Amino acid sequence: MTAYDLLITNVEVARPGAESVEKLDVAVKDGKFAKIAPSIAASEAAEVVDGKGQTLFPGVVDGHQHWGIYNPLDEDTAKESRANAQGGVTAGLTYVRTGAYYLNKTGSYEEIYPEVLELAEGKAYSDYAFHVAPINQSHLTEIPYLIDQGVASFKIFMFYGAHGLHGRSADQGKFLMLPEGESYDYGHFEFVMRAIEEARRDPKYADIKDQISLSLHCETAEIMRAYTKLVQDEGKLSGLEAYSASRPPHSEGLAVTIASYLAYETELPNINLLHLTSAKALDAAMKMQQTFPHINFRREVTIGHLLADCHTGNPAGKVNPPLRPREDVEALWDHLLAGNISWVVSDHACCKEEAKFGDPKEDVFLAKSGFGGAEYLLPGLVSEGRKRGLSYTRIAELVAQAPAERYGLTSKGRIEEGFDADFCLVDDTVNYTVRAEDSESAQEYTPLEGYEMSAAVTATYLRGGVVFRDGQVVGEPRGEYVNRTRA
Repeated sequence: MTAYDLLITNVEVARPGAESVEKLDVAVKDGKFAKIAPSIAASEAAEVVDGKGQTLFPGVVDGHQHWGIYNPLDEDTAKESRANAQGGVTAGLTYVRTGAYYLNKTGSYEEIYPEVLELAEGKAYSDYAFHVAPINQSHLTEIPYLIDQGVASFKIFMFYGAHGLHGRSADQGKFLMLPEGESYDYGHFEFVMRAIEEARRDPKYADIKDQISLSLHCETAEIMRAYTKLVQDEGKLSGLEAYSASRPPHSEGLAVTIASYLAYETELPNINLLHLTSAKALDAAMKMQQTFPHINFRREVTIGHLLADCHTGNPAGKVNPPLRPREDVEALWDHLLAGNISWVVSDHACCKEEAKFGDPKEDVFLAKSGFGGAEYLLPGLVSEGRKRGLSYTRIAELVAQAPAERYGLTSKGRIEEGFDADFCLVDDTVNYTVRAEDSESAQEYTPLEGYEMSAAVTATYLRGGVVFRDGQVVGEPRGEYVNRTRA
């Protein structure tokens, strides 16, 4: 009987926190990393895989995805998790809420969340968990219930109360399916924060309170409403440039400031500032960190905002917050290299072409917001990052360790004995052009079409089992729901 189920040899291992990659062998037993050493005898393993000198990264923990926003949740779980496997993503955290899109219903999470779990069960090629947005006032009392169900992270969409998902809107109450007399505004956001902090202070959750956090989509509805009208009335700009101008960077900066002060007021210490896109947004985020040093801020950027800008795409690149001019892209990289960015995500939201575009197709304000990208997260960060001096061990922190630790995936994100054997092999000697037709996603387009990549995931392993190899998703879905609050 062999000591190990699987042995990976001849690889350069990118361990989060290490000074540099290390030539190591990696052994797996019962779905866990069992031994990591310079040399492990092949005779000790039932299966031996030659890594051919490639880099072994920890499985990517993509902290920002949207399964079920434009397609049924069970359909997205089955199909978009294949894009996860293709991109080395072994755990995806996806957002759910009540209202239009997602399940297109409102009501109690005690009724809706079990349905969410049932729809996803048995269909995913990656492990998965859910962030939940308290939309109705009644949801505030359900936060302890959600924590008991394994939810450790919650979300506020700061612009939803007075601006549409894709542009101007006159009836947000209808969009969110709010009960009569309720509103989704700064007052509600404050009470969400107070409810989460109240739960954190419950002795019942003393062991996990540091893993409970609140994430915010930081844009200011009133600013966007005014600028959207201005841009459309002037008619001087078009495409993604117009959309960026209609949701200006100072809208992000103002929202970051408001969110931070509310966190200070409510004494909620764990705040995640999502998909920051601009120099002004990062400037505000860094100022707030200095102003409130006791708040444990995290700052997130997406791979789309690091690779594309509003001059290199078409309406396919419409997303919230928008793709920005090149100077903002460079500002994001400056902050990333300075250590001011906590993690990088995909914000994967598959919107098929028939749903994405309006008529005419060129009118960006008629297009829906969001696009996929989990399959490009790690390859894109390696391709562009290494040109800028970003180390592979730092990339491992940005895409695996940091989001796993923040969001309570305590067995993931590291290449250490006892952790889940989630990992991927990356070939950084290749050169190829991104084509949407090569993606495992159901989406037929990508704003990264034509982008030149110099790294590719060649194999992905989930808890020691291969789910992607040689350009193909393999086997049956083996992804599981991750309960992030189980003692």
